[in-house]
Amino acid sequence: AGAAVLRRSVFGRLPGAGRWPHALLMDGNIGIGGDPAALLRRAGELIRPGTGELVVETEAEDVHEDHIVTFDGSAEPFGWTRIGTEALTALATALGFGVTECWTTGGRRFVALAVGVPGISVSGT
Repeated sequence: AGAAVLRRSVFGRLPGAGRWPHALLMDGNIGIGGDPAALLRRAGELIRPGTGELVVETEAEDVHEDHIVTFDGSAEPFGWTRIGTEALTALATALGFGVTECWTTGGRRFVALAVGVPGISVSGT
């Protein structure tokens, strides 16, 4: 029957914050707003400490590029970041996440991050 889905801003109030077993940032979503650090911090607040996992899809290239983008008919330009595995793991580690796994499947690259691992905390929150 599928999974429960919320269509809301990740930066707003969300049910079960701090108790989610998993969160996924797929299809370039890590770049939303042009501030991957802010998005990682927020996702870290949603995940269950110690056993929760954040899975992030990264760019196929090892890049870290910040852009301002607009779409036809869009009222406002907005920030967007493209980030590869090496840059993401460095950023996540600096923020206190544990990097538990990196892998490629079907031409897509992923990084699994742990939150609240003993001795590791998410900084900046």
